[in-house]
Amino acid sequence: MPVEFIGMIFHRPGSDIQAFAGGPEIDRDFVQRFAQAHEDADFDRVLIGTASLAPEGAQVAAYAVAHTERLSYLVSHRPGFRAPTVASRELATLDQFSEGRIAVHIITGGHDAEQRRDGDFLEKDERYARTDEYLEVVRRAWTSTEPFDYQGRFYQVEDYSSGVHPFQSPHIPIYFGGSSEAAYRVGGKHADVYALWGEPLAETAEQIASVRAGAEAAGRTEPPRISVSFRPILASSDELAWERAHRILEQTQTAVAAAPETLKRFMKGGQKPVGSQRLLAAAEKGDRHDRALWTAVARATGAPGNSTALVGSPETVAQALLDYYDIGVTTFLIRGHDPFEDAIDYGRELIPLVREEIRRRDAETAPRLTAALRS
Repeated sequence: MPVEFIGMIFHRPGSDIQAFAGGPEIDRDFVQRFAQAHEDADFDRVLIGTASLAPEGAQVAAYAVAHTERLSYLVSHRPGFRAPTVASRELATLDQFSEGRIAVHIITGGHDAEQRRDGDFLEKDERYARTDEYLEVVRRAWTSTEPFDYQGRFYQVEDYSSGVHPFQSPHIPIYFGGSSEAAYRVGGKHADVYALWGEPLAETAEQIASVRAGAEAAGRTEPPRISVSFRPILASSDELAWERAHRILEQTQTAVAAAPETLKRFMKGGQKPVGSQRLLAAAEKGDRHDRALWTAVARATGAPGNSTALVGSPETVAQALLDYYDIGVTTFLIRGHDPFEDAIDYGRELIPLVREEIRRRDAETAPRLTAALRS
């Protein structure tokens, strides 16, 4: 089965270990070059994140689409801040202009304080219940050829029909993130791809089972595909990669110490999403897991997001990714601590190794499957 690689682009240069070097809040030239670098590196698509202090992701995607030819875009989207019918038209319009290069990443929101900055005061379980209704309406708006009504707890729609439908059929792909029981239930019901942060193999397998159970409970016969996110740290040898990893940890610790107090409180204290709690639990068991997983940066930052690494030579990290592929992961979201340069390196050194090994496996399996079907 083919594997999908997703990168991540930002609206200006910088990273968690690189200070923003001034310049405009939205650097159009950088967005263009960053997206083109991912396209040249053979990524399938790139994620555009969402936050109360960040530019609007669909607008960033629209700009980047116009400056690339093949690369697809995964637009992060928080339900609850727009009417679902309006959101369905916005995304369908973008999908039409991009000729099918759009997917949407549904983030219900695990951090109450961040939600409240944009005026959302629902508690977490309530947000997931709202997301369930939201996606029911969005999906119907994308696929219905006749006017429809909807009566839910959070949304009511009367005689709705849309003049714009997605370019993709039957609808724009839905990615979904979350690690709570409510997330498994709602994401298992709606997601085409379910996104997890990078945990050890055993814990990842447990999460995959939970997602599949959520899909089965919703009556689905085909569960969502699974995505896992990592921050690969590469060098020409394992030894050099680990030296680089420890330099990154030192830079991270320096950056955390210099961060504003409000950001420190966000990283280190207060309510944490379940995904962050899980990464920190893995870090408590040790910094190194399985073939190449490293959790020290997650520990240093409080795991506010995707913060675990796979460390080693391209060959070692490729094999580590294949270990996850073997337990059911078919999408990898990879981004570096040196985002621009790492994206280029992934395309040159890592992505081809994984794709070639999967092609080799598929070529070996195909004759056996054909023989089995004929027997």
